[in-house]
Amino acid sequence: MNSDTIPLFTPIIDALHLQQVIAYPTEAVFGLGCDPDSEQAVNALLALKQRPWEKGLILIAADYAQLAPYIDDSALSERQRAAIFASWPGPVTWVIPARPETSRLLTGRFNSLAVRVSDHPLVQQLCRGFGKPLVSTSANLSGQEPCRSAEEVQKQFGVAFPVLAGSVGGRLNPSEIRDALTGEQIRQG
Repeated sequence: MNSDTIPLFTPIIDALHLQQVIAYPTEAVFGLGCDPDSEQAVNALLALKQRPWEKGLILIAADYAQLAPYIDDSALSERQRAAIFASWPGPVTWVIPARPETSRLLTGRFNSLAVRVSDHPLVQQLCRGFGKPLVSTSANLSGQEPCRSAEEVQKQFGVAFPVLAGSVGGRLNPSEIRDALTGEQIRQG
């Protein structure tokens, strides 16, 4: 943990180190996150969301360097990399070829991984304090609306659920998703 980590983050970062699932504010909604390198934590998140592993997950990071261990940067051209960097930090998620050793729990049935460098200041601080990216999926139980406040998270997941208090950004829609190799839009933001 970095020495400049705000005390508010300490219990949330401790929960991540204990392989727990946490909730935190993002650009549009609260996200559920966990340590992407913990099979136990990722399985707990998938079970909580009732999400099949085959769909794959998104990693959210403070900077591109945090994503490097998970993606195959060599598969990108300078032009493709420039398009990615032009949109970050920000609400655009890019699907990039994954490194062969990246967990199938993260990539799902794909050979690629969805990644984003967030411009939300709390996400930036959380990822820097934890020292790596987080799995990121909307904080909601299956069939329910995504949570937009810490109170809504606690109503859906219980008052003991680890939540980083804060406000979501001003976006109404989830992040746009694009294919890094083709530039094709997969989901409108």
